[in-house]
Amino acid sequence: MQRTTKIVATLGPASTDAAILNKLVAAGIDVVRLNFSHGSVDDHRLRVDNLRLAMHTHSRTVAVMADLQGPKIRIGRFAGSKVLLKNGQEFILDADCPLGDAGRVGLDYPELVADVVPGDVLLLDDGRIIMDVRSIEGSEIRCCVRQGGELSNNKGINRQGGGLSAPALTAKDIEDIQVAAELRVDYVAVSFPKSGSDLHQARELLLAAGSRAMVIAKIERVEAITNLEEIIDASDGIMVARGDLAVEVGDAAVPALQKRMIRSARERNRFTITATQMMESMIHSPVPTRAEVSDVANAVLDGTDAVMLSAETAAGEYPVETVESMARICVEAEKSADVSLEKHFLDRVFTRIDQSIAMAALFAAEHLKVKAIAALTESGSTALWLSRLYCGVPIFALTEDIGTRFKVCIFKGVYPVLMHHFGHDRDTLLHRAEAELIRIGAVQPGDLIALTIGEPIGTPGGTNTLKIVRVGEYQTTS
Repeated sequence: MQRTTKIVATLGPASTDAAILNKLVAAGIDVVRLNFSHGSVDDHRLRVDNLRLAMHTHSRTVAVMADLQGPKIRIGRFAGSKVLLKNGQEFILDADCPLGDAGRVGLDYPELVADVVPGDVLLLDDGRIIMDVRSIEGSEIRCCVRQGGELSNNKGINRQGGGLSAPALTAKDIEDIQVAAELRVDYVAVSFPKSGSDLHQARELLLAAGSRAMVIAKIERVEAITNLEEIIDASDGIMVARGDLAVEVGDAAVPALQKRMIRSARERNRFTITATQMMESMIHSPVPTRAEVSDVANAVLDGTDAVMLSAETAAGEYPVETVESMARICVEAEKSADVSLEKHFLDRVFTRIDQSIAMAALFAAEHLKVKAIAALTESGSTALWLSRLYCGVPIFALTEDIGTRFKVCIFKGVYPVLMHHFGHDRDTLLHRAEAELIRIGAVQPGDLIALTIGEPIGTPGGTNTLKIVRVGEYQTTS
């Protein structure tokens, strides 16, 4: 409970084994990511099963995120797996080419032919290869290679400045949403959304499949920046997906955009994940670079809820060491976090009772030196409100709802506690909450704690009471 920033770890071949997953859970992961761009349904099911066994072994709560593939805007395959492109040469992207060679290659996204015009700049393989579009002739996009290099099978394509028409949810994504519901995942990440409607569609499909999973918008298109507030409002949280975003807007623009996105999401009471190449050198190295240490630390200081590992834990040689390193960096960075709340309350208007109670709890916690905040919650909303401003006091989400227990795993500074049989007597419930905090070692007799609760008890979103008590002195009236 020393670390408030959460860690998301992608599962893959390097982390499917039950023994490795046990070590990852022990090392402190808070959420696992299933990358639906890779692996079969059986692969994902095995990983979830092994994760839940590891959770039981270590008595920890770890949530599950399904990350949808989104539109595959990629080249096809080469006869020899790869080619070497030279600066200035002509190269053709041909929607009708079955197998490529040194002069042309096919397209997994044939609609690209209708999306581009002469003068467009295409960026392949995360911007490593740059081509200028000269003309479009039938199924062919004729290009001149501006920056060459090695190009291999199925590399991605971006248009500089964005604007490709591919829908965020493909037929595969729609099928994968059903799989995500069957696996009982807690979050579903939508790749390449362009507007709020993409998130609304994903949420409707999840509800139809019987899932209450939270919807995450991955911000990785220029259009997503243009419609950022709309997308944030339509989602439960966002992922700052810096890879494709950097290709479309330019890498130099990403750090400022990262800060803007995190700030905007927190102001709108949404959670944030910062992702892409955070500890990439640790795919092959047991220690991070100094630049990676700074990158993770800066994301923490920006206020992100979570930092994410991709290939580092999915396919890397040191998945456990990577999580341990990231956890250490987060803890050190958090020591420098600003814990003054006064400036955050200026010019803010609270129109909801539960939000006002949450803010009052934070203010009291800072000024009274409260040891812990306990939110007795059905929906997790109060825990979310509490986590939007940092006061340096741990927040415990006490809930009897299994879904809520996992949902709050990604909220910064929030720790889930499953508390069975809430009952309907307030005094008894508050006494049990105090006893639960003592049991898990969060507080001890004499500590001050802040308790939030809603009456009538059991009504989601109904938090309307704040009580400050000293541990060991609270007595029930029953």
